[in-house]
Amino acid sequence: MSITPNATFAALGTTVFTVMSALASEHGAVNLGQGFPDTDGPEDVRAVAARALMEHSNQYPPMRGLPALRQAVADHEARFYGLAVDPDRQVLVTSGATEALTASLMAFLSPGDEAILIEPAYDSYLPIIRNTGATPRFLRLDPPHWRLEEDRLAALITDKTRLLVLNTPHNPVGRVFSDEELAMLARLAATHDFLVVSDEVYEHLVFDGRRHRPLITFPGMAERTLKIASAGKTFSLTGWKVGMVTGAPALIDQVAKVHQFLTFTTPPNLQAAVAYGLGKDDSYYAGLVADMQARRDRLAAGLAALGFDVLPTEGTYFLTCDYSRLSGEDDVTFARRLVAEAGVATIPLSPFVEGDWPHRLIRFCFAKQDVVLDEGVARLRRYFGGA
Repeated sequence: MSITPNATFAALGTTVFTVMSALASEHGAVNLGQGFPDTDGPEDVRAVAARALMEHSNQYPPMRGLPALRQAVADHEARFYGLAVDPDRQVLVTSGATEALTASLMAFLSPGDEAILIEPAYDSYLPIIRNTGATPRFLRLDPPHWRLEEDRLAALITDKTRLLVLNTPHNPVGRVFSDEELAMLARLAATHDFLVVSDEVYEHLVFDGRRHRPLITFPGMAERTLKIASAGKTFSLTGWKVGMVTGAPALIDQVAKVHQFLTFTTPPNLQAAVAYGLGKDDSYYAGLVADMQARRDRLAAGLAALGFDVLPTEGTYFLTCDYSRLSGEDDVTFARRLVAEAGVATIPLSPFVEGDWPHRLIRFCFAKQDVVLDEGVARLRRYFGGA
């Protein structure tokens, strides 16, 4: 029997996150690579999930999500961003943000279309786009400031441009795009009539007094933006895989048509717990930011003292570091050496781009306990010849 696999996915290797985590396990390394916290999220949120599992239905919930969660999402958007959202027509619950992205891209891309990706780009975007038959166009950002430049973006737009994928706060580089940059993007999207799939899973992890502003709040973007959120990131419960999509009814209707044939629905007890969690008071959200910002600063100080050039990190779980003063190796070789010889796992940035990548940059995850961050720095200090 001859078996012909899907060409897009057959060409892929194992994700860099899985590879580096496996190497971390093999070498007993401190894992500062894959982006997940090493402690679970709020106990009260987990308790709601446990009670719902035992006391409420475990059968299929509504395909678009529990009414309580869709209402909680609408209330959240009004509370934090001043958005008026119809919970019945403008909210969709998915099994994680990756499913939300997949359903959104599949809903609006067809062979012959073009989609713009901002590089470095989270690694799931590109294979999803290619599997729709659409052609990706790449907008490369430059370190250390990673600014969106209007002339570069405008040069990529054609009459085939169907959508752009935005990620802010940005993984892997930690950039929070400014109001000026987002207004420019909104203006071009409206002028050229394309959609924006806006990955905003780190919306509550923005530092140094900044505030996240969703693209959907900009003039002309309410009818052409799909805003994607993640309970996993907001509540440090990445294994729950509860995503939420907000958008105009006509957009949500199309995404829901795809969603029903991907996962159809999401565990109802987790949905109930996320609905409760979204209503937590301001002290929870402020505490989350303060805690992660302190961890960012702790790790940044330790790495800078070792000779890494730590790039600005405005949001997310991640620090991007230039290691040029420590090695002339490419980033994959350097990252593999660190995990095998220093016992510290990181993530190279080159897997987040297509084509040549001339920069010597790696990513560290700081969403870890202080003792773990300190041990990682101590191992690197010993490896690079410090005390």
